[in-house]
Formats: sequence, C-alpha cells, structure tokens
Amino acid sequence: MSKLIKAFLFASLLVSSFAVKAVTVASWGGAYTESQQKAYADTYSDPSSIQFENYNGGLGEVRAQVESGNVTWDLVDVLPSDAITGCDEGLFEDISSEIASSSVPGPDGESMLEDMENNGLEYHSGWDCCVPQIFWTYVVFYDPDAFPGDKPSSMADFFDVEKFPGKRGIHTWATGIIEKAMVADGVKPTAVPTVLANQTGALDRAFAKLDTIKDHVVFWSSGSKPLELVKSGEVVMAIAYNGRVGAANLAEGENFEYIWEGQVLDQEYLCLTTGAPNRDAALDFMMHASSPESQAEQAKYITYGPMRASGIPIIKNNEPWGPGGVDIMPHMPNTPERLKVSIVSDPQWWSDYGAEINERYAAWMGN
Repeated sequence: MSKLIKAFLFASLLVSSFAVKAVTVASWGGAYTESQQKAYADTYSDPSSIQFENYNGGLGEVRAQVESGNVTWDLVDVLPSDAITGCDEGLFEDISSEIASSSVPGPDGESMLEDMENNGLEYHSGWDCCVPQIFWTYVVFYDPDAFPGDKPSSMADFFDVEKFPGKRGIHTWATGIIEKAMVADGVKPTAVPTVLANQTGALDRAFAKLDTIKDHVVFWSSGSKPLELVKSGEVVMAIAYNGRVGAANLAEGENFEYIWEGQVLDQEYLCLTTGAPNRDAALDFMMHASSPESQAEQAKYITYGPMRASGIPIIKNNEPWGPGGVDIMPHMPNTPERLKVSIVSDPQWWSDYGAEINERYAAWMGN
C-alpha cells in the first residue's frame, strides 16, 4: 500500500473519529443558530466538539431517527409543544434526575426549574427531557413616523382601525394572534391562558374580535415580511418576531417602536434525543447551554430573552451588553415590567388543541 493511500486512510479515520465524538445539535439556522454557536459552543470547554445542523422544526425527522435506531442528532432545539409531545412519546430521553442534580444553579442557589418558574413558567412534561433556551415573542411594532399625532400603545389600538386607520400585518397561523385578540377584547394579558383554557366560548370570543379587523389585514408567512410591509407603508402596524425587530433597530438603523402589552412569549428548548450517540457529552453541553450566564451571553447576538430569570440581571447590570456597545435591555421581551403585561403561551393547551384551532383559523382567513 502506498504512503499516499495510507495517509489518506489515516486522515479519513481521524475525520470519522471526530464525527462520532462531536455532539450534533439540530437547530433552526440563520441568526438564531449563529447566536447559539457564539454563546454556547464558543464558550464551551471544547468548542470543537459541538456541531450544528439546520432543520425545519417538527418531530418528523426525530421520529424517523429514533424509530429506525439510526440516531444522528444528539440534541434538538424545539418549540414547547414538540418538547411535550417528544418527551411523552419517548423520542426524547427523560433526564429529570440529571437535571435536578446537575443543572447550574442561579446566583441565589435556585435550581434551574425554580429559576424558570420565577420567569412565570409552569411545569410541563417536556421539562423532564429538555432544558430551557430563550423566550421569543410575537410582538406588535410600527414606524413612529407613520403616526404624526397619537401613537398606538396597546393591543386595543392594534385592533382599533377607526382610531388608527390602515392595514395590519398578521401571520398565517393561529398561535399568538388568538391570545392577542383576547387582550384587545379586555382580558388581562396574564389571565389569557386561563381564560382560553377554562372559559366556555372564549375561542368564539377571540374569533369575533378578529372579525373586527378582517377587512384590514395583510397576511404574512415569512419572518422578514412584516418588516418589509411596515417599511413600505403597506401596513401601519404588524405582528413580528421580536428578534427581527430588534435586529432591524440595532443593526440596520431602523427606529421601530414596540407595543409590549399583549406580546405573546413563546419558548425554545434543547432536548436530548433518545439513543443519542454522544449522550454524556451532549448532557454536559446541555447544562452549559442552560446556565444563566450562557443565556445572557446569547442576548449579545440576538434580542431574545433568557428563559432563566436570573439571566436578566446579568444583562441589566452589565450594560451596554449589545453588539457595538449598545444597550440591549430596551429590546429584551421578558423584563419583570414587560412580563406583567405579557402573555406566556400555554404549550400544553396548544399541544392539545393547536391542530383544531389552526384549522379554524385557516378557514377564517379564507372566508
């Protein structure tokens, strides 16, 4: 065998060995995954042992890997409803005992679960298999130059087309807009999940409120679209992902204003895939990525908030925290003050009824 062939085989063996040892994290790509790379992987004890792959969400690929016994993703970044379903179905491993004993405590010794509860979250089964990542929100925003007089400041204003004429930009799925409609109809934001889950006719009430703006909406399905709609003047206000609005303000020189009241906070979790080939290393990285310090670090690169409450003071006490030496707290969705006027989406309710509600919402859009 020639020396060249031997060298090639040796190099191939090294690459193969690295691939086996590297913890593979499936995430959403773009600026979000870049922020995870910088905040979590680059600050990890062995950055080269972590690699990210992009996926499109959902549990289809996870289920296929687990059921075939050919698991290549150690960790998967998922929405809370998928964390619940994946944990209940055994697609993600129950690591509740490891979380209880190994998770990085907060500054006052609070456990990770206690820290999450301090942020207004309630336990669900996904917490047995997953660790917290970030809060992201459906927030209403606008260009203040579009309103030379009074400026909108509430969810009622978003739904008031007489006081604030013009089109509204809303998304093509029900999550977020249903809760916002309840706030516009007079429900206290923090009470919305309870009302939707327990009050007879609450969903009808939400759709009745949506009917009041039906002739004044432009639908979007791509995350960049609401910013384009507002900048072009096609709509005067729009619902968007807060990270997109924050990036436009901080990196693109825009001056968009937020309406924090009635924002709907959703969550992201990092879950351990059942049969993960690098289980122990993945578990260690999970704990690092779910520490208050790591979650605060992520906010330097994207304006999503730590799911651990103790991450917020780290940011606040070290401003300017944002890119280029700018203050980031004005863009953080889950400050204590903003949580008082926000809705924390109920993942269990959406897991149970989301398909039915989205079907009804799709019919509403088409009528």
